[in-house]
Amino acid sequence: MEINAIYEGDNLEVMSNSPKKSIDLIYLDPPFYTNKGFEIIWKDKAEIRAFQDRWAGGINHYITYMQPRLVECYNLLKDTGSIYLHCDPHADSYLREEMDKIFRESNFRNEIIWKRTHAHGGGTTGFSSVHDTILFYTKSNKFTFNRQFTPYSQSYIDDFFRYKEPDGRKYRLVIATGSGETKNDYLWKSKTPTKGRHWAYKKEKMEELEKEGMLVYSNMGNVSIKQYIDDKEGTLITDIWDDIEVIHSQSKERLGYPTQKPVALLERIIKVSSNKGDTILDPFCGCGTALVASQRLGRKWIGIDISPTACKLMDKRLRKEFSITPKLIRGEVDIKYLKKLQPFEFQNWVVVDKFLGAVSKTKSGDFGIDGYTPQITGGYPIQVKQSEGIGRNVIDNFETAIRRLNKTKGYIVAFSFGRGAIEGVAEAKNNRSIEIILRTVQELLDGKIE
Repeated sequence: MEINAIYEGDNLEVMSNSPKKSIDLIYLDPPFYTNKGFEIIWKDKAEIRAFQDRWAGGINHYITYMQPRLVECYNLLKDTGSIYLHCDPHADSYLREEMDKIFRESNFRNEIIWKRTHAHGGGTTGFSSVHDTILFYTKSNKFTFNRQFTPYSQSYIDDFFRYKEPDGRKYRLVIATGSGETKNDYLWKSKTPTKGRHWAYKKEKMEELEKEGMLVYSNMGNVSIKQYIDDKEGTLITDIWDDIEVIHSQSKERLGYPTQKPVALLERIIKVSSNKGDTILDPFCGCGTALVASQRLGRKWIGIDISPTACKLMDKRLRKEFSITPKLIRGEVDIKYLKKLQPFEFQNWVVVDKFLGAVSKTKSGDFGIDGYTPQITGGYPIQVKQSEGIGRNVIDNFETAIRRLNKTKGYIVAFSFGRGAIEGVAEAKNNRSIEIILRTVQELLDGKIE
């Protein structure tokens, strides 16, 4: 696989044709099994795009989709590699079962709970859902794990670091031995602690701490060691992450992508389970957050997404933040490829890529218009049909839409047209001077537009 590259296409196909055991860390955030559809206006407002997250075949269909992709992730990981699978409560138990089979239950490390935000909605028939699950597996028992810490909370500091040096440096006292030992007993008479008691350090180290003024003796003879707050790394991160919030609507980080994750979330995963120079793969990279986090942290990266629109967004994002030009690798664009595209992606390919126009910004009352040719060429309406054998009724309805727009010309694009459609086009032109140009997808592939 090319390094620092974005692959546009089906991740199953890309991964199955890639070198095995070549990746250090995989993070994947696949479409959630929520049975919801998302329709949003992206921040650039240039196009209306729909993001599909719907699985008509039920959970079995979803798992059938995911299982071979998880197998390919296993094949791509080095023996020392790790994988983080981001999922929601609708499917996490099913995905956990598949991961146990593929990566083996013994290589399961953690079920990480990411608390995205505070309570919202719900509350009448169940508790408000505020978390996602991230399943952490490794390929073997030899893997990278760099412990991470979060700063102490102010309440923790107030409760535990209650002592101050004259210069204001805060510290806490940690008991170094059991009760009953006196300063002289310990330092000068006993080479080892009394049976049943355990010293924090060997005798030589304790003597060194004594000279540095790091030991405090109680009236009972107990020994404590000073621990300064500025020498501590903080609180060790656990499997509950409640310190990284979801990207809010007003955040500068937000790009408009409906399932965008915060860079801080990906940075934590990458810091824990990889080192500088390692290679990170995100097979469902969406708007490229994993790629951005990897670039910031000095890792190599590879992203895969089936959405051309998402790939363009990633390319733009990486260019803007790092002034780099990612390698954008796309397979052959043919009929088979175009039939697999999501409807909004297919519309973008027709309207933007081929006609160099703009998609419609209206989702209701648009008379079935999906886009327009550039104003310099007349701003004529375009209707896109991702289907075969378009009939007469489509022509009649489109002619009505053209008239309502006070236009005299328009385009319909589909994979094929029936006899009725061809007859309807001729009648509209001969009897009502409305020119409807039919273009097959193959004609667009061949460069025939007008």
